[in-house]
Amino acid sequence: MPDNHRFPLIEETAVYSRRKFLTTTALATAGLGLAACRDAAQAGGVGAAPAAPSSEAVSGALNTRLVPSTGERVPVIGMGTSGSFEVGQSAAELDPLREVLKRFFAAGATLIDTAPTYSVAEDVIGALLAEQGLTIKAWLATKLSGVTGREAGMAQFEDTLRRLKTDKVALLQVHNLGDLKTQMAVARELKAQGKVKYVGVTHYVERAQEELANVVQAEKPDFLQINYSVASRGAEKRVLPLAQDLGVAVLINRAFEDGKLFAQVKDKPVPEALADAGVTSWAQAFLKFALSHPAVTAVIPATGKPDRQSDNLKAGTGPDLTPAQRDVLIAALA
Repeated sequence: MPDNHRFPLIEETAVYSRRKFLTTTALATAGLGLAACRDAAQAGGVGAAPAAPSSEAVSGALNTRLVPSTGERVPVIGMGTSGSFEVGQSAAELDPLREVLKRFFAAGATLIDTAPTYSVAEDVIGALLAEQGLTIKAWLATKLSGVTGREAGMAQFEDTLRRLKTDKVALLQVHNLGDLKTQMAVARELKAQGKVKYVGVTHYVERAQEELANVVQAEKPDFLQINYSVASRGAEKRVLPLAQDLGVAVLINRAFEDGKLFAQVKDKPVPEALADAGVTSWAQAFLKFALSHPAVTAVIPATGKPDRQSDNLKAGTGPDLTPAQRDVLIAALA
């Protein structure tokens, strides 16, 4: 990633909010400011009964899926930071994020997606991870974003490492295909140096998916990140089948359509047909829809609310939606 974009559409930080659907968490008032943080530590036509996603479920833990290029397994629920971690240094702003991270890692989640152009998000996530001794556990994904030229890309990445308080990241993505050739070369150079494990490309709107697919076909990155939801299924046409064919891992942003999906189901009960998949909330239904496509590796919803984090994480347990359950969910939004 989303979710995760410095564009008018910002992942999961919506005009519409889930606060009408989940209990609002009271913000804690005690705690130290950020300054006191310690320096430590996925063929088309999925409705036609697709093959089961490459998932591995462990009782009581998050499901995991393979990264095709290495065979590494990652938890299917990750977390975006756009908007949610762009906060100040007050206890009222930081304490809920501490709890968000605590619940995230306690559930077995690790994948956090951010970007240097999400204002202070890298600073905040870096400091809070270090403060809780979680940096070493985090599977960090960031981006080369809004820069042109090799020197600028390298400088931005070094600054990202400083802000995240780490010496390497798991995934470095060329954000929204900007300065693509140069920044992909930068990402691959950093991979060769051992500072990056995987390289990827991102976008966040359906009109860019054909271009993204062309890039993926030509570049064959380890990862791609794209928007996909029950309401925006364009990625099913080419991007997701292509990723599956080429062995490219997929991160999904905007699974909630910037929160607008919640407005569409306002006052509607979650369909009973989804109960067999363990779905108890609309958020879980929307995340499981994205995860039920066989090309998808993980979804990265952003939240700064502990209760919403817990709810999101439940979508990563139990079975995926069947084709029939996917159709029920699509019909519920019609």
